[in-house]
Amino acid sequence: MTQNFDITGGPQYGRRNVPKLRARLSELKLDGLIIPHEDEYQNEYLPASTDRLGWMSGFTGSAGAAIVMEAEAVMLVDGRYTLQVADQVDGTLFAYADLMDPGIAGWLQTHTTAAHRIGYDPRLVSPDVLANWQQATDSTGAELVALSVNPIDEIWAERPAAPRAAIHPHPIEFAGQAHGDKIAQIVDGLRSQNADTTIITSPASIAWLFNIRGGDVACTPLPLSSAMVHADGTASLFVDANKITDDTRRHLGNSVSIETETAIDAAITGLCGQTLALDPSTASAWYFEAARQAGAKLVRAADPCALPKACKNPVEVEGARIAHRRDGLALCKFLHWLDSDEVQTGGATEISAAQQLESFRRESGVLRDLSFESISGAGPNGAIVHYRVNTASNLPLEPGSLFLIDSGGQYNEGTTDVTRTLAIGQPTDEMRDRFTRVLKGHIGLAKIRFPAGTTGTHLDALARMSLWEAGLDYDHGTGHGVGSFLGVHEGPHRIAKGWNAVALQTGMIVSNEPGFYKTGAYGIRIENLQVVTPLSETPGGERPMLGFESLTLAPIDLRLVQADLLNRDEINWLDGYHAQVYATHAPHLDDEMGTWLRHATRKIA
Repeated sequence: MTQNFDITGGPQYGRRNVPKLRARLSELKLDGLIIPHEDEYQNEYLPASTDRLGWMSGFTGSAGAAIVMEAEAVMLVDGRYTLQVADQVDGTLFAYADLMDPGIAGWLQTHTTAAHRIGYDPRLVSPDVLANWQQATDSTGAELVALSVNPIDEIWAERPAAPRAAIHPHPIEFAGQAHGDKIAQIVDGLRSQNADTTIITSPASIAWLFNIRGGDVACTPLPLSSAMVHADGTASLFVDANKITDDTRRHLGNSVSIETETAIDAAITGLCGQTLALDPSTASAWYFEAARQAGAKLVRAADPCALPKACKNPVEVEGARIAHRRDGLALCKFLHWLDSDEVQTGGATEISAAQQLESFRRESGVLRDLSFESISGAGPNGAIVHYRVNTASNLPLEPGSLFLIDSGGQYNEGTTDVTRTLAIGQPTDEMRDRFTRVLKGHIGLAKIRFPAGTTGTHLDALARMSLWEAGLDYDHGTGHGVGSFLGVHEGPHRIAKGWNAVALQTGMIVSNEPGFYKTGAYGIRIENLQVVTPLSETPGGERPMLGFESLTLAPIDLRLVQADLLNRDEINWLDGYHAQVYATHAPHLDDEMGTWLRHATRKIA
């Protein structure tokens, strides 16, 4: 994918399509429709054919929802998109509300009555979220109506075709474990649960389980499909057969039957009397209802692929190191370009910088895709956490400002995600203070030793302590899991204030990305990916300890570091990290870039 910076979405979508939707709802004798951002696969990034929320409203963010009623409508987004929603969604058609509070359930509770019939598509909502909606409408007397056909699909005249990208094998040299062994692992789990079958609805889990990769979703090599695994060791993949190449058929062999996408309905009907394990966080309410109607006994259980997928095997960990060395070299070339007199005196923009970094990544010849569209924010745009530059918002990189770029690449060996904040011209003392406090948090999390059983929630405060001391904080999580040539956001582990019950385990890759954002002025974030590794026994210690190995290898801007705020251990970490960056990349740079890198990774004290 080459990034597209043209404006997409906009208020004209709602003006054109909301009246059409209201007319169809009237025909269906419905008073409203709930429209989540999610598609049938609960994807974060959607193919154009399932972006129903975007078609109806013009909103292009990755999290949101809308409710369209006969005489009113609301657009709900989280704090990342409060500015974007006002630009893209017509405020005369939609009220704006918070996706979390009041959320869909809260809005229904205050805006519906016993006279209302509210439609929803059960394929687009989890059973637990649906239960919250049901509780809200029960309290008002409104009726929730499950729809067999989404009304938007009926009126979307120029709906793009469903993606049909070819599905290819993901070779064992990158996967590290044969798909037959993975299926056997899932079967063992089913037997331990006394379950007969599980349905896997997450395309990322399916990609991992069968060692296949697709191209149905931008930035993530997902094969849109569903799957069943049975306790007898058989497995079925429900997918558009036109996507399956001959190589993939040979790769899957006799161990996996290939069925049409719609055959999943009959397969569920055939589960009468069987015990079915389903994950309510990934499988939609439709699956649960279809299984109940079929007479299956339901067991709520986590997606059996989620945890083993998160715990990368040694081949995947080594692949991540390879991908990050390759990606780090591109970043060094980019940071060298960014340090040029032309750029430092205002000769670049957010778009040209993002394009330049992408071009350096493509020089390797093995970049498969970006892992997400780059967040390239100059000055005040850097303070918008999930900012996406376009031709209308594009700002120059001006002297005296900060520039934040969050980007990543997809390689056969692994997925990268890195953020660097750079000084353009001379930074202010405040910028340096805030940057150094963020850096202290990053270092604290990078060098921590922790006992087995520790979760990301337990570690989150380490990244915030220096900011808290100054009365500062940031409102996003500190770390998310990352896949192996899969999603740049992957669970079930994470590092954040909110409780997460999944302990950090050997092989898990997680980001380390504390930040600080001054609205209207600048944003700061320092992000590396790191992998959980076992540590050598501590003399006199009693428990096994784990730590992190930094995977990302790229300079941290020393012009922004206020050295007297760092203690000796923090200085040693930064000097050691930069020594590793230099040793890794200098042999692959020409003399001029190598000289620049030596200075960029110099010792600070």
